[in-house]
Amino acid sequence: MKFQKFIHIIFVILIVFGLTACTLEKTSTTETKDEHRKKTVTLLFSFGDSQLDPHLSWLPLRAGITETLVKLNDKLQLEPWLATDWEQKDKNTWVFTIRDGVTFHDGTLLDAKAVKASLERGIRVSKALEKSLKIESIEANGQTLTIRTKEPHPSLVSELVNPNTSIISVRAEEEMGTDEFNKAPVGTGPFKVKKFTPDIEINLDRYEDYWDGMAKVEEVFFKFHSDANVRAVAFQSKEADIVYHLPVESIDEIEKDPDLKVESIPSLRAHFILYNMQKPELQDVKVRQAIDLLLSRKDVVNTVMAGQATIANGPFHSKFSFSNDGPAPSFDPNKAKQLLLEAGWKEENGQLVKNGKPLTFKLVTYASRPELPLIAQLLQAEAKKIGVSIDIQTVENIDSYLYEHQKEWDLATYSNLTAPRGDGGYYLNIAYLPNGALNPGQINIPSLNELIHELNVTSEQEKRNELTKQAVQIIAKEIPQSFVVYPNIVVGVNNRVMNWSPGAEEYYLITNKIDVK
Repeated sequence: MKFQKFIHIIFVILIVFGLTACTLEKTSTTETKDEHRKKTVTLLFSFGDSQLDPHLSWLPLRAGITETLVKLNDKLQLEPWLATDWEQKDKNTWVFTIRDGVTFHDGTLLDAKAVKASLERGIRVSKALEKSLKIESIEANGQTLTIRTKEPHPSLVSELVNPNTSIISVRAEEEMGTDEFNKAPVGTGPFKVKKFTPDIEINLDRYEDYWDGMAKVEEVFFKFHSDANVRAVAFQSKEADIVYHLPVESIDEIEKDPDLKVESIPSLRAHFILYNMQKPELQDVKVRQAIDLLLSRKDVVNTVMAGQATIANGPFHSKFSFSNDGPAPSFDPNKAKQLLLEAGWKEENGQLVKNGKPLTFKLVTYASRPELPLIAQLLQAEAKKIGVSIDIQTVENIDSYLYEHQKEWDLATYSNLTAPRGDGGYYLNIAYLPNGALNPGQINIPSLNELIHELNVTSEQEKRNELTKQAVQIIAKEIPQSFVVYPNIVVGVNNRVMNWSPGAEEYYLITNKIDVK
């Protein structure tokens, strides 16, 4: 064990030396070519992507390459971005005014025709986007864009906040070819791609003709690393100016350095357990209830999260008016065991058995969010005490694994933004409907489906909140997922960085306002 820890430390040091070497080479080149030293900023994020298709990846928006028609402000309210205003003409028709004076990175003007082409491309390449936008047709006339939906869609405007609705130059894609475009997408943001190294780094130059004012910083290095310890060391060694998702155990040491600070804010995210509802054992609600009772949420907050989280009692944070009003599930191993006995499992030699088969689950987790494997281990330890075996497997890409190996896993730790646009409809649709874009556990609860469909055609906000609360109550009763904690966003920021703070939505990481001393 000590040898493995030693090897891990050596690995971290080598990675940091690698980052340092790159930085030294970069700085040397910059100082040789330029009379002045460039203003640069380096951001280190927890996971990257193999491509930059803005309609499939959030990275282009996070990196300031692309923008959407509508955005969220600091209070999580909708505000204009590439669209200056919008109006609902009837239940199925929306009219948007596209902002004047905006250009893509290739110099072409943004108009309604370009937006139409971008949205049509988006729903063509992304089934998830097609389902969420429900677009029947789009018309373009100058700066006026008219969208007709297949059915009443009161939450269309909030859906257009989704990073995957980013507006890109389809004309540029046609000229470059899709493969090249997906390495350097052409958007309207304050930064354009200089070089992209898949899963490692995006190197960005500022776009000098940006419509909202040229960026203060000239160059951005948007780096990725899934190992939280590597990210922490890179921050402490000042190889990165902004570092996302720091391991909580590193905070005390970091705060000893007067040049560094840690910002921790409540997120719109939940950490939870997924159940594979196709597995016979997990189709019994008593089994799911038992697992839920084995989760010591208080211990997760105090030990795993070091206080950087709050206990979860459903998919939506208690700050939302549509969240669960009831208490969080208790930690009760005795009741958990009793439920399993009621479900037909019998204790034999310290194990729970049915028809000669022990109760065993395969749980998959991933390391880019370092607290998730620890939550898995806590659950594993408590389950063992009552005769339930949980085998843990760590995978590199949790999303692809859950879908490509659907028959192989029983449980999974997961983390997701559940109300990123300040509305519960987004998560209810993607996570619980049978054809939802984020339903690898194949949840299908008829009463819940019915409520979600009603929500989707309801525009009055109080009624939407009421329907969402009813849906949350069904989720609490049926337990298709077990919500553990709402984590804080823990971000390291070097004091040289100015005009920047993390947002709860985790969308707008690089903007034209960010500056350095």
